Amino acid sequence: MPWDSATLVPLPVMVPLFAAGLTLALHRYARVQRIISVTALAAALAASVGLLVAADGGPIVVEVGSWAVPVGIDLVADRISAVMLTVSFVMLLCVLLYSLGQGVPEGEDDPGTTRGDMIPVAIFHPTFLILAAGVANAFLTGDLFNLYVGFEILLASSAVLLTLGGTAERIRAGSVYIIVTLVSSTLFLSAIALIYGATGTVNMAQLAERLPEIDPTVRTALQLLLLLAFGIKAAIFPLSAWLPDSYPTAPAPVTAVFAGLLTKVGVYSILRTQTLLFPDNPTVDQVLMVLALLTMVIGILGAVAQNDVKRLLSFTLVSHIGYMIFGIALATEAGTAAAIYYVVHHISVQTALFLVVGLVEWRGGSTSLDRLGGLAKLAPGLAVLFFVPALNLAGIPPLSGFLGKVGLLTEGATVGTGLAWVLVVGSVVTSLLTLYAVVKAWNKAFWQAPSEEIESDVPLPRGMVLPTGALVAFGLLLTVVAGPLYGYAERAATASMDGHTYVDAVFPDGADRGRGESVVVGDDGDEAQGSAQGGGHG
Repeated sequence: MPWDSATLVPLPVMVPLFAAGLTLALHRYARVQRIISVTALAAALAASVGLLVAADGGPIVVEVGSWAVPVGIDLVADRISAVMLTVSFVMLLCVLLYSLGQGVPEGEDDPGTTRGDMIPVAIFHPTFLILAAGVANAFLTGDLFNLYVGFEILLASSAVLLTLGGTAERIRAGSVYIIVTLVSSTLFLSAIALIYGATGTVNMAQLAERLPEIDPTVRTALQLLLLLAFGIKAAIFPLSAWLPDSYPTAPAPVTAVFAGLLTKVGVYSILRTQTLLFPDNPTVDQVLMVLALLTMVIGILGAVAQNDVKRLLSFTLVSHIGYMIFGIALATEAGTAAAIYYVVHHISVQTALFLVVGLVEWRGGSTSLDRLGGLAKLAPGLAVLFFVPALNLAGIPPLSGFLGKVGLLTEGATVGTGLAWVLVVGSVVTSLLTLYAVVKAWNKAFWQAPSEEIESDVPLPRGMVLPTGALVAFGLLLTVVAGPLYGYAERAATASMDGHTYVDAVFPDGADRGRGESVVVGDDGDEAQGSAQGGGHG
């Protein structure tokens, strides 16, 4: 394992955490906060791109604190985690730049920025960076308990971001979000305790070898408990009712981050555990197929019924989670590859749409489709910024959304079971209804005459437009590089379905697998040898 590749692995977690401490300490210096935050996310993105290239040669493992697994915690950068990290930090950097264009530093009086939701910058920067670190930790960890820690980091930071401004509506939405997330975290922690009791470890590589040895009924119960916890976080029906009421109340950058990332961390957790820990359980796969179908259809029916563009997009977010679960539930390499590609596509497109809606609210003063209208004439560039990712979300060829859906539909038809064919039909219907919903929103907001007069001299801040345009362009880039990206996703799926690739990277010495040894320093200052026969952390 090249030294330089290994040193990249902790950087997406450590750099944002270190920067968060700096921005908190320098909360009185808004300009310095901006520089630190942008630099930190740019550095984390550079490290993620490096991992994207390096991980294509095989997983890169770092033992935290030099404690060998399973005594200590490991960070594992493989193809799946690397591609998720890269697209996530692209999105996080664009959203940060957007927020800087929207908000003003506390204490400054700028009458030109009184429209829309202002972001209290002093607390926003450290919280946003902690959120970024939590996301990176969740993607990189090779340990179930450390994944739980990543979720708790996300809970703490997202609760603060969701309630920025302290309005009654945001406090109510934040309270619902916290309660739901705490329930999910409690279920996850309970599952971890039961898994440790049954196997003696929480290291994922070790679990991949020990879980098949326990009673199948117990193994299925543990799998379902994990799916229940992750299903809440991923907003899978019927565990998704909290999302449309929580996300639209936050400022546009916060909503965009939540839509792009938080549910995808749940989807990633399902993908990782299903392929690595529970690879062969057809009954659970069928349950996931049913849930994927219900998530797609009920979510998009909710979107069609909405007359507020933020809520409409929130329901499409729920609906398209179903596509990702569809790919995972097929339990094939091609289905998993399509799911990975679709996750990457959806992070960029859904985030871009929420940023555009923030611009729509800035320009039109509302997100209600009854109050908007005529924006295509007043702001033609804004109309294009909405139209392109909207068509991408609906899956219009040859955009990336179309390519991801074709991969899912093709594999569903190849599997050929009755339930798979029902999902193929449901996916097509959902795609058509998505097109109807976004075209309806575009027509009402941009094309038809407004029901009330909209100010004609409201300029769109360049600092908000440029990051939005960059993210829309990134979504188009995913179409241009669809061949290499899909090939990368296929290699990621092959390695994840194999399982041995991941396990052998964490435990290269197969004979000593499960017996971690680390050099520790005793009370007398002399080096002593510590070991563990099983699980736990040093």
